Amino acid sequence: MVVSEIRRCLNEGIEFQGELLNFRKDGAPLYNRLRLVPMHGDDGFVTHVIGIQLFSEANIDLSNVSYPVYKQQSNHRPNIQEMNSATHEHIPKIQSSEYCYILQLSDEVLAHNILSRLSPRDVASIGSVCTRVHQLTKNDHLRKMVCQNAWGRDVTVRLEMSTKMLGWGRLARELTTLEAASWRKFTVGGRVEPSRCNFSACAVGNRLVLFGGEGVNMQPMDDTFVLNLESARPEWRRVKVSASPPGRWGHTLSWLNGSWLVVFGGCGQQGLLNDVFVLDLDAKQPTWREVASEGPPLPRSWHSSCTLDGSKLVVSGGCTESGVLLSDTFLLDLTKEKPAWKEIPTSWSPPSRLGHTLSVFGKTKLFMFGGLAKSGSLRLRSCDAYTMDAGEDSPQWRQLATTGFPSIGPPPRLDHVAVSLPCGRIIIFGGSIAGLHSPSQLFLLDPAEEKPTWRILNVPGQPPKFAWGHSTCVVGGTRVLVLGGHTGEEWILNELHELCLASRPDDDE
Repeated sequence: MVVSEIRRCLNEGIEFQGELLNFRKDGAPLYNRLRLVPMHGDDGFVTHVIGIQLFSEANIDLSNVSYPVYKQQSNHRPNIQEMNSATHEHIPKIQSSEYCYILQLSDEVLAHNILSRLSPRDVASIGSVCTRVHQLTKNDHLRKMVCQNAWGRDVTVRLEMSTKMLGWGRLARELTTLEAASWRKFTVGGRVEPSRCNFSACAVGNRLVLFGGEGVNMQPMDDTFVLNLESARPEWRRVKVSASPPGRWGHTLSWLNGSWLVVFGGCGQQGLLNDVFVLDLDAKQPTWREVASEGPPLPRSWHSSCTLDGSKLVVSGGCTESGVLLSDTFLLDLTKEKPAWKEIPTSWSPPSRLGHTLSVFGKTKLFMFGGLAKSGSLRLRSCDAYTMDAGEDSPQWRQLATTGFPSIGPPPRLDHVAVSLPCGRIIIFGGSIAGLHSPSQLFLLDPAEEKPTWRILNVPGQPPKFAWGHSTCVVGGTRVLVLGGHTGEEWILNELHELCLASRPDDDE
């Protein structure tokens, strides 16, 4: 009876009040005075339900008395003296005939069991309810719990350095609103020699790592370089490794857990590749080690890849030796003793393509955008978006129906980059674009929205003038580093552009 009544109230969006008979672990009965209060958003829809339980001893003989497990509360609202007599002594007394149930809860219960489960945006909004809740929402530890519950522990660990200067409250606001986003340009020392293009790079903590690339006369490169951004004067340094993978370009380099990297595929001296190599950057003697894996996908280049849980490599699309575009999606779990490639079977796949991006949002969800896609007998730049939840029992690709005012969506492109923000949104930037569209324009999308809508993100500062053939790395969750843009004559690796998603420490000086 009680379950159906609770369900009815929740379905109708109305308040539930009732008294239930519960039992302790030792079998002793006690009354549970339960209240469920729906919270409505600005649009009138229920966004949250707050549940309050008040327990009191039940002095009844279960062998002789028949007591219903659920008792409908009367319309009479008990005064505070009645509530205090039925609850534990530690509940504070409120000298008022009208009171809010939620304000009887301790600060610890409010913060840990209710507020910490809301989104950062909701916590910012609920802080205007009253002085007490406002003070609670200003607590930095609560803000960290909110961010961790919303974005995941791995993300909050990466953001720790930024919060030392800004605090979790301000950081959550700036990453949600992007009010502090700005471009800046800076120069680093060292040299990446020989000069190259079509390399791949990724971030490991506060370090940028670059591997391979296409040298003079299409020579595949096999060296590894690192740029430490924590250094007072960052400069490119060659990593001395005891063994390297075969030289290649058009490959992918991805970050795994800790200081581990993984490289896959590309075009080598003898043709296309489908091998896998891993490297521990912090090892005493860094060594690229080939991973013997079963059932590898076809050799390819210009594919896209990403990692899930810091241990699973996902590879999508690309181009074969004969020039055939691919539409498959493979996964390799590198935690297994004997890793084996697994093709993700789907009833439908996006059109085959190369030069697209593959991003992760919501921990297990994949976001594919753009590329040079097959359209009948033609190959055209694409601006289509697709999603897949790899955590489902039977993952399926789905085309994302996006909206936006005319001309707001990103124009078709390939060889662009996609940046995953901590809050799950995606930024699309640069690439090979037809027409007179600016390659430095930023486009923002939240694929988790009920009706995903493209938005143009106008950011002050000095964006890259050339944004094709570049590589982008996200450092610390708040810094997007762009390197290697093509000027038409040379590839620049000592001039970096940074998209700052949150305020820098020196911004307030």
